[in-house]
Amino acid sequence: MKKQGVINAQIANPALNQFNALVGEWKTASTHPAVPHKVLAGRSAFEWIEGGAFLKWYLEVDEEGFPAGMGIFGSDDATGELVMLFFDERKVSRKYEVSVEDNVVKWWRNVPGFSQRYNWTITDNGNTIIGKGELCEDGKTWGKDLDQTFTRVK
Repeated sequence: MKKQGVINAQIANPALNQFNALVGEWKTASTHPAVPHKVLAGRSAFEWIEGGAFLKWYLEVDEEGFPAGMGIFGSDDATGELVMLFFDERKVSRKYEVSVEDNVVKWWRNVPGFSQRYNWTITDNGNTIIGKGELCEDGKTWGKDLDQTFTRVK
């Protein structure tokens, strides 16, 4: 492989410009139905990788049983689709569809037995993200999943 070709491909992906508001380091406060009435501290970071060709998301919750994980956001220029590939320390690997509109990032997967959907609303001049999650295990009924408030650290 020509090394120069790889270097030439390490450029900003214009389809991902709409994620600029996420880039940075965040502290998180989470709630989850598995541990009711408890706020879980954690941290998250979003950073451009490969010169902006992709966006990496790292997340960690300071509570036993909540795995650290990471996501890679990318796009398909032919379809205009945005996607996130997710992986965590349990070796869970998932693909999510993604949309961004009016300061709201949505990501979801529709898979029999374990569908999920999340909304991140970017507020406070880009310094706060309100995240709401839901899951469906029976193909019909949606219930609460991980909710998070992200507060920008830098």
